[in-house]
Amino acid sequence: MIPNQIKEKGILAKLLEKGIELLLRKECKKISKIEINIVASSIQIIQGLIRKINIMAEEINYKDLLFDKFELEANNIKIIFNINNKELLLENDFTIKFKLSLSADSLKTVLLSNKWNWIGDMISKEILNKAKLEDIKFKNDQILIKTSKDNNIITEEAKVDINTENGDLYLRNKANNKSIKIPIEDKVFIRNVNIENNLINIFAKSSISF
Repeated sequence: MIPNQIKEKGILAKLLEKGIELLLRKECKKISKIEINIVASSIQIIQGLIRKINIMAEEINYKDLLFDKFELEANNIKIIFNINNKELLLENDFTIKFKLSLSADSLKTVLLSNKWNWIGDMISKEILNKAKLEDIKFKNDQILIKTSKDNNIITEEAKVDINTENGDLYLRNKANNKSIKIPIEDKVFIRNVNIENNLINIFAKSSISF
C-alpha cells in the first residue's frame, strides 16, 4: 500500500522540493547529499498551506562551518504561491526543529580555519588558560582538546564536557571549574546535546520571522 502522504503529493510539492534544493545548494559551498520531503497536496499548496517539510543533508559547508549531517522539520507553514512565476512567499512566523551532527575532524577544521579560529583560541584561553588550540578528539562522550601556550611546541591535553543550559551551549573544564558559552544566533534555542558514535549531536529549535 502506498502511504497517503506519497499519494497526495502532486507536481507543486515536487516543484517546491526542487526549488528548495536549488536554493540550499546555492547558499552552501558544498552539500554532498540532500533529501527534501514536502507533505502537502497541490490543493493545499494552492490554498496556502504546507503541512510539513523535512530536510536531510550530509557533508555540508555553510559559510565555512562544516556539518556531517543536518536534519530539519517544520510544520503548518502558511504560504503564498504564485503558480505563474513559481514564486513562493512565506506568510506566517513558524518554528523549525533541527539536528546538527559534526565529527571531531569537522569541528577541528572549523576551529583552526582562518575565519573561525578566534572561537578556538577563545575556548583555549577562557577555560584552559592556553593561547592556542591545536587538536580536537572525542573519547568516552567527552571532548579532548590539545592546546599550546605562547608558541611553545609543548602541548597539553584536557578533557572538556559539552552541555546545554537555558537554551545555550557550554563547554566546561571540570579540572578548574571554568566554562564558556559558545556564541550562537539569538533565535536558536539548544534543546539537547550529546556525543554518540563519534559525532556531536546538537538538537535545537529556532523561530523564523518575516
